[in-house]
Amino acid sequence: MTTSSTTDQPRRVPKRVLIAILCGATFAALMAWFQPRGPVTAVDGLVLIVGGLACGLLAGAAARSRWTILIAPIAFVIVFELFRLGSPLPTGGPLNSGSSFGVLAFVLGRIVAWPLGCLAILTGSAWRVAGPGRRTGVVVGSVVLALIAVFLFVPASSPKGADPSQSDGQVAELIPVELNGCEQWLEVRGARDDLPILLYLSGGPGQSDLAYSRVLFEPVTNDFLVVGWDQRGTGKSYPCLGGQALSLERSVRDTIELARWLAERYGQQKVYLLGESWGSLLGVLAAHQEPELFHAFIGSGQMVAPLETDEAIYRDLVGAAMSDGDGKLVARLATMGRPPYRSVFDYATVMSYYPLLEGDYTPPANYLLRGQQANLGPYGVFGREYSLIEKVNVMRGLLDVFSQLYPQLQDVDLRRDAATLEVRVIVLAGEHELTARTEPAREWFESLAAPAKQWIDLPDAGHSVAFEQADELHRLLLELEEGRG
Repeated sequence: MTTSSTTDQPRRVPKRVLIAILCGATFAALMAWFQPRGPVTAVDGLVLIVGGLACGLLAGAAARSRWTILIAPIAFVIVFELFRLGSPLPTGGPLNSGSSFGVLAFVLGRIVAWPLGCLAILTGSAWRVAGPGRRTGVVVGSVVLALIAVFLFVPASSPKGADPSQSDGQVAELIPVELNGCEQWLEVRGARDDLPILLYLSGGPGQSDLAYSRVLFEPVTNDFLVVGWDQRGTGKSYPCLGGQALSLERSVRDTIELARWLAERYGQQKVYLLGESWGSLLGVLAAHQEPELFHAFIGSGQMVAPLETDEAIYRDLVGAAMSDGDGKLVARLATMGRPPYRSVFDYATVMSYYPLLEGDYTPPANYLLRGQQANLGPYGVFGREYSLIEKVNVMRGLLDVFSQLYPQLQDVDLRRDAATLEVRVIVLAGEHELTARTEPAREWFESLAAPAKQWIDLPDAGHSVAFEQADELHRLLLELEEGRG
């Protein structure tokens, strides 16, 4: 009898292994179908945890082997990735080990799905197969999962300003609003809700600036209702990326609909429009289509012709690298070739070398102090505006949205597409802005037909001039309001 049992054991182990693989693979296929980008909301994260526990319990009960503790999670990871091989998004596709940004994208696309899924499956299977004397680790895993589930649902917030004297009537809130069939998030801040509205369009495309605009535009909120917006697929609005395709036309329509919604909500006829980098392109095109919605357009880091600018930056970087004797950079640029680049990672690489062209400068002390005191972390992910999963969405939204939307901007040229605007136009130009951006912007501005226009050169600033010179922006906005009154 003993001999027969020993002989049968090796034949049962492969069957148990197959059961564990089947359970993990089936769960992975389901998650890849319903969550192809991994969890993008707290509810998605909870579904992954609960589903993983159920998968582990089932695998452990069916296989009755400690092998399931390792094999089911491994099967989950492999099959989950196989189902995502065709993903068009940088954070969902295969590893691009030739770029540090490629490695970052790979990690961002898995930093939630892999740990949560594997830990849940492992914990569930361990409850079924671990002996009574080995339950300590199972309990620890269960507690960790429970804590993660709780933290997933810790709400984001827009913290009140530091000045208690202005707390009465102060507006500091995060608001979801549906724009053209997609829920997108706003942060609205101001001393009162009846102040004139400033709608800020962040750069990228794909950059979430909620935390940055909250901190760096704080002086402006004394006299204006400042609205930060996570555009479609960006930051808190990252879940939108799974719906309608991104397009320049849709982004312009979103901007117009948002401006109209803000005016109606706060009982005003028009809003001020401030665009940063990509947001400056978006703002000009929105003001060109619906000028009656806007008091004025203000461009910061004004973009005019993205492809022309990228080509000029490429030439300038090659020249700078050759002047510095940096053969490695020259070779890297030659390998990438001229823009438009094939990969979002090539654009990210070029952006990392912008300081070579900006020159050394020190931004204003107030700008540096606000940033240091806020301690927002990289890309503002430490900001209280973002919940746990949204902090990851800030980073992957930048890569994913940029890869989808920026190639569509290659034919944009405001000198042709917006040669006339029926609103007042102000362009803020940083002294250390790249000439590849400044020259086309100046050409567009000089030939632009508008009711009024103003070009303002500001020292100690680069591309993000509205942030760096927020006090000057505040002064300018007050002048505009006085003139309007």
